[in-house]
Amino acid sequence: MDSFSTVIRTASHEQHVEAETSTFMSDLLGGRLGVDAYARYTEQLWFVYEALEAGAGRLASDPVAGPFVQPELFRLPALERDLAHLRGPDWRAGLSALPATRAYAERVRECAERWPGGYIAHHYTRYLGDLSGGQIIRDRAERTWGFERKGDGVRFYVFEGITNPAAFKRGYRELLDAVRADDLEKQRIVAECKRAFALNTAVFRALGEEFPLSA
Repeated sequence: MDSFSTVIRTASHEQHVEAETSTFMSDLLGGRLGVDAYARYTEQLWFVYEALEAGAGRLASDPVAGPFVQPELFRLPALERDLAHLRGPDWRAGLSALPATRAYAERVRECAERWPGGYIAHHYTRYLGDLSGGQIIRDRAERTWGFERKGDGVRFYVFEGITNPAAFKRGYRELLDAVRADDLEKQRIVAECKRAFALNTAVFRALGEEFPLSA
């Protein structure tokens, strides 16, 4: 029988590919969009991570979600440094969430407040994605817009507290395999993973509409 981490990965594979290959992401990574599109994307991330991390302290002692709350993953301080670099010291004043981003952040917050298993689903799709595919985004951003390597503008993708990402991801998958949930709850967590990818894809779609490439 497959381990839970394997089940999650294979069940959400299609949505994962759909999110990664969205038109907006392809255009962004292909260097066809300006730094403004990258900054706008970074702003949207702020809302999602604010929802993920605002409730983390309260969940730290939760038997289900607690083991996943690891401060070395927290991204909000890095995101805020990036936004200050991209948008200037008054970045908060101009910060606005797209409706799709608002829906995503609200769902994350709802899970953080009411359903630890659902919180794990969002935690997994975000942080493990950042540790993996996020590194491709960082590399492209540094080359396309000339950010200093692992410096301001791309700090979101730099996990200072994780020296060995491969080992960390292995440990994370072990936490998933050991999660305190019965089979029905595990199915619900998998379904929430799919929902998380769909919410993320909706944000990409909205960004794509905001930054269309002139045909």
